[in-house]
Amino acid sequence: MIGCHLGRCFQVTVAGGSYQEGLSAILQGVPAGMNITEKEIYGDLLLRKPGADELSSPRKEPDLPVLYSGFNSADTVENAGNKNKTNGTPLCILIPNLDRHFIHIKQYQDTNRTPRPGHASYASFMKYGLSDDAIGAGIFSGRYTSTIVAAGAVAKKILKKLGVNVFSYIKEAAGVNCGKIDLTSAFAYTEAYKKMRMDYDPFYQEIYVKERIHPDMRFLEKMRVFAEIENEIDAIREKAPKVVREEILAQYKVNHIVNCPDLDAADEMVKAVNKISATGDSSGGVVEIIINGVPAGLGEPVFNKLDAELGRMLGIGAVKAVEIGAGIQVKDMTGFECNDQMHSENNKVVFDSNNAGGITGGLATGQSIIARLAVKPTPTIDRKQHTIDKYTLENKDLGAITRRDPTIVARIWPVAENYTSLVILDHLIAHYGYQKLLEIKW
Repeated sequence: MIGCHLGRCFQVTVAGGSYQEGLSAILQGVPAGMNITEKEIYGDLLLRKPGADELSSPRKEPDLPVLYSGFNSADTVENAGNKNKTNGTPLCILIPNLDRHFIHIKQYQDTNRTPRPGHASYASFMKYGLSDDAIGAGIFSGRYTSTIVAAGAVAKKILKKLGVNVFSYIKEAAGVNCGKIDLTSAFAYTEAYKKMRMDYDPFYQEIYVKERIHPDMRFLEKMRVFAEIENEIDAIREKAPKVVREEILAQYKVNHIVNCPDLDAADEMVKAVNKISATGDSSGGVVEIIINGVPAGLGEPVFNKLDAELGRMLGIGAVKAVEIGAGIQVKDMTGFECNDQMHSENNKVVFDSNNAGGITGGLATGQSIIARLAVKPTPTIDRKQHTIDKYTLENKDLGAITRRDPTIVARIWPVAENYTSLVILDHLIAHYGYQKLLEIKW
């Protein structure tokens, strides 16, 4: 499978499947001397994992990461102080599957002759034949996006050190739109929302805050604890603080379920999603990503244009369109309306608008880069659908499936944020290298 690799200067290769032993992400280009912990990576993974709220699948997978290689297991010389720091070699992150019980495997075995409409199950069977990993859709399951989140957490930490911030939020869900929000307020909201989710996540508190898993443990020691956790998932989940909407609103100033900086819209989104879900159906939405602090000129021409690279987020399951800036609305504008005119203020270039989304000619203008993803409705629904028997081609009806996400948009935004971080860091490393060449007096 050659489609599981991303990047040139900062490279990521992912592997695994929904009901295999787990998933993995191998990162190349991570700088030496960096501190990165499983606690930090899980801080992002908990935003994407299932079973966290009423808008996500009830699967109880905790998505706990394990750092396996790419860091020093001891000081390289006595008192060097580089224990647990990255050493510049490929960094490998494992995410074991802990909630994969036979009852769920049997459900897939009983229905795998009949491909699920909207899923990759028919196309993947045609590609891989009888050995196609059809249990939980394998690598075509949305579960593989955990590897993107884990890898992107590392990239995002590097970017912050370089003065670049990437954040994302839900722009639209089930037809309800977020109102106009300034970018500073949107960033503050998303940071508060992430803090709330960490404070209320029982695995974050029980496993990492209480240091049941910590950096000084060997891999096999961690695996012993993971074997214990596998049998304690329900007990740990029961330790989660009771979610009280009013208390969360008062303390964090965020919605208790969705990451949307318009609080009124957030409430309406939850209602709209649940209304559709109650009929057995699902809904989609829009995710918006903002990148601040990117230097002007970042990117490459022609095949590696920065906006084209961000367009690769079509590789995220359920994403069916990527917009940059005004996106599809440019079709209704005149050139005068669409062009982002500029002027000088205090020896700085100031743009009058940002219809280009911070990218022209494939290169960053120095403005905030703005991208949006259109997320389709969850294909797994609680309604009967027409399909076929993939072995005999007989027409069949697929029964309703209840273990599902009412909407995927509430879990896509952290994937989008971290995928974007991978793309930006890859380009930034190349950009710094090229700028260094420009300093040479040829």
